[in-house]
Amino acid sequence: MSHSSTIQLPDLNIAIEENFNPNCKVSDLLPPNHLLLDLNNQPYREDHISEDHTFEEEVLDTSEEINFSAGEDIIDEGSNIEHSQASTGHHSRKLNTLSYEKRKSIYEFLLQKSVDGRLGKKITTLAASKFSVSIRTIQRIWKRAKNGGNISNGKAKNCGRKRVQIDLERLCQLPLHKRKTLRNLAAAMNGSKTTLFRLRKSGVIQRHSNAIKPFLKEENKRCRLQFCISMLEGNSIPHDPIFKGMYNTIHVDEKWFYMSKRTENYYLLHDEDDPIRTCKSKNFIGKVMFLVAVARPRFDEQGNELFSGKIGVFPFVTQELARRNSVNRVAGTLETKPITSVTRDVTRSYFIEKLLPAIKEKWPRDDIGSTIFIQQDNARSHIDCNDIEFCQAAAQGGFDIRLMCQPANSPDMNILDLGFSSAIQSLQYKEPSTTVDELISAVERSYDSFSAKKTNRIFLTLQATMIEVMKEKGSNQRKTPHMRKEILEREGRLPNRLRCDSALVQEVLSHLS
Repeated sequence: MSHSSTIQLPDLNIAIEENFNPNCKVSDLLPPNHLLLDLNNQPYREDHISEDHTFEEEVLDTSEEINFSAGEDIIDEGSNIEHSQASTGHHSRKLNTLSYEKRKSIYEFLLQKSVDGRLGKKITTLAASKFSVSIRTIQRIWKRAKNGGNISNGKAKNCGRKRVQIDLERLCQLPLHKRKTLRNLAAAMNGSKTTLFRLRKSGVIQRHSNAIKPFLKEENKRCRLQFCISMLEGNSIPHDPIFKGMYNTIHVDEKWFYMSKRTENYYLLHDEDDPIRTCKSKNFIGKVMFLVAVARPRFDEQGNELFSGKIGVFPFVTQELARRNSVNRVAGTLETKPITSVTRDVTRSYFIEKLLPAIKEKWPRDDIGSTIFIQQDNARSHIDCNDIEFCQAAAQGGFDIRLMCQPANSPDMNILDLGFSSAIQSLQYKEPSTTVDELISAVERSYDSFSAKKTNRIFLTLQATMIEVMKEKGSNQRKTPHMRKEILEREGRLPNRLRCDSALVQEVLSHLS
């Protein structure tokens, strides 16, 4: 910027006297009327002149000749400049564009301070200090207003670099094996991975976790539909179909529980050492199979728990005497050994000796006379529904306990596979286990500590899953429904049973017939 008045800069070429004191300041060597300049600061600007060395401002009018570009309204005042002190000692400046509202406020302020269309001394400096902009910006706004009245920055609304457009139809036509990662997808689209990341962040594309599901034949789909229809109240079909309460059904299944996972995630400080976990073979991590049995919990009108629904969790283990001495125990010590092969005879013995006594002990006394169903899957190791030994043991004590099988290739028809078993395992992994006894204790504590209210929600999820299965004509290509059960339960609006659309039920019955 050029001004009508010049400022005398200090002369740095000063002769050093003979009696020069090296500890003196530079200000002691300069005359009193000289400016002090620090060459490490920003370049010399007029708005940094101290009060003692100011010059009389020029009065701006339409005859001034100031060469500014049309779209160059940048805030460069010190309060709007972000200085980041890097390791090299340099400062980085962030330039912002003035909004129209702020430019209008500046012009209105100058208009109030003007006299006969002319600005007095110190007005531009005062305006620059008030709005935290440079004097050049104030002068530019005033000159534009005087010339034509247009004080906008002259930029279009849709300015800046345009986003790279992605052909979404082409993306849908790509095979799935080329869409596993953003890097592979970017290579297939001949684009940038950063562009795809922005699309993912904006929600245009999303990451999907896909699990392999059992293959279903047409007969399997029909059995699934028949099973879903059988879970509806008979007298509610077809006008107002509603699901049964499922309070008399016990879901059983086998589940492997491991002492540890192959990969664990930890949160460490930056100076902590990485933890080391070792084992003889990653393919043979200690594990125990458990027989898990759960029924639907019961609550009173106030929400108090009457029956937790937890029948029991039974490990498939045996007690054996140690044959040899070792560093861990002496010969003859009783050891717990997991049963690695669970056969039909083993399952029958566990059903008769462990499951049935637990049911008869924990089942609510006021519901003993009703029929109790034990729902199992179609694994080969499971016993037949009309097994003679089981039926004789189940009839004792005045109980009516029967076996039933869920549809083949349908793990989503059992609450243990829907979420109960995985929830128990996630709790079990929170406790370290190094021996079989410790693993059994951790699983039992996790089973006992699991909330009955969460178990009740899984039963509602089972009913919602059956509705989705009926919509898909028995197929397992469905999405897990979300009902906001926790919010509904907190508000006291969580239903005990779900209703089904009568038109959907009629459509399923027509399909089966």
